[in-house]
Amino acid sequence: MKAIWNDTIIAESKDIVLMEGNHYFPMDSLKKEYIEDSQTTSICPWKGEANYYSLKVNNKENKDAVWFYPTPKPAAKELTNRIAFWNGVQVTD
Repeated sequence: MKAIWNDTIIAESKDIVLMEGNHYFPMDSLKKEYIEDSQTTSICPWKGEANYYSLKVNNKENKDAVWFYPTPKPAAKELTNRIAFWNGVQVTD
């Protein structure tokens, strides 16, 4: 599977975890040259606290388009070291 934004592959892997309709890629599949740290966080009652990255590709920014759970709760332990995408990032085979 591939995660694509602004005509650029952001992540690519065959090792995907599907949860609640979201495709979680291994953290190491993310192309670090396209991410910037974000201070944004959110809380899921059963997965835990999510942190975010923003994407920057070809001088365009997609704020908080990547999220991950640094220390997921036990019910979501399979999301450890995984990332997911939203906000216009296309995930495709």
